[in-house]
Amino acid sequence: MSAFLTVGHRDWPSYLLSLRPKPTISGPTTPIQLQAILHYATSKVTPQQSLQEITKSFNVLRSCKSPCNFLVFGLGYDSLMWASFNPNGPTLFLEETPEWVTTVLKDAPWLNAKTVSYRTRLKEADRLLASYRHVPDCLPGKAFLKGNRECRLALENLPDEVYEREWDVIMIDAPRGYFPDAPGRMAAIYSAAMMARARKRVGNTHVFLHDVDRKVEREFAKEFLCLKFKVGGVGRLWHFEIPPNNSTSSTKFCD
Repeated sequence: MSAFLTVGHRDWPSYLLSLRPKPTISGPTTPIQLQAILHYATSKVTPQQSLQEITKSFNVLRSCKSPCNFLVFGLGYDSLMWASFNPNGPTLFLEETPEWVTTVLKDAPWLNAKTVSYRTRLKEADRLLASYRHVPDCLPGKAFLKGNRECRLALENLPDEVYEREWDVIMIDAPRGYFPDAPGRMAAIYSAAMMARARKRVGNTHVFLHDVDRKVEREFAKEFLCLKFKVGGVGRLWHFEIPPNNSTSSTKFCD
């Protein structure tokens, strides 16, 4: 962000201007950053997260060694902002509603967004949390994602790009989780934990979870992302830094 906020900064909304850090990044402005400047300078729509919440993720993305692989559960008014924070690396958005993907990409066709389906419903959250331990393919020592039909918490039918890449930063701000028949974020949280544990590259995986004021997000984060890996939080956002763990004998996520 600091690479391009000095360009046309008088036209930026004060909400985004206040994000400006001391300039520490040099290099040419990228097309996605210019698109972000144009979009937010001419729009009254502000991102869904607060300034303090956005700043947490921004600082991690800024410190990430290029290229940074950034996976975002959700597509919205802030997607162009997130992509512009990671101009030299791939940013992939996963969205549950095909119609919404079409709507967003109509105005921002350069974003990489895919539609995904979920097998869970929010009203099942308590039962899924209590029963997953009895499903061998859900346990960390044996679990996997792609093609895992036995574990309903596993996102088994994502685009191949998700499975083929190791993600440095994962943002969970979707799917919907505020009414009983919504998919809820149970599977997204579980699958993010699985991706982080399976990492083979050097370093840990940063996972940001939004809306932790809600019970399901909190309880599933405690179970799968683990409070011992929680390194920060502000507002409704928790930040986890999860190390790789490829042990085949593990039966718990938070041993």
